[in-house]
Amino acid sequence: QVQLVESGGGLVQAGGSLRLSCAASGRTFSTYAMGWFRQDPGKKREFVATISWNGGSTYYANSVKGRFTISRDNAKNTVYLQMNSLKPEDTAVYYCAADPGAVNINPPSYHYWGQGTQVTVSS
Repeated sequence: QVQLVESGGGLVQAGGSLRLSCAASGRTFSTYAMGWFRQDPGKKREFVATISWNGGSTYYANSVKGRFTISRDNAKNTVYLQMNSLKPEDTAVYYCAADPGAVNINPPSYHYWGQGTQVTVSS
């Protein structure tokens, strides 16, 4: 069982930066691939980034590649999403999720989800 709690969301102007954190409980955190997703009201949940259990592999959605960076600290049971050069279209609720398998862009593969943190980018 893994419980996830996101933090770090907020309101930022276009071009600004935010760093999201996702703190996990459970001794098995280091065995899970972790992912970040986002969702606007009325839209499907969208893949953002994923990282393997040891941080050796990462994968990004084309819309955030070069602007966002996913990382993890297994000693702290935490995964991060550094978001730079933010755009109004990045506005959404951001969720972290844990996948017992390999890196994956598909939400159904993730077994555990956080409650989400709101990111709002003003123009």
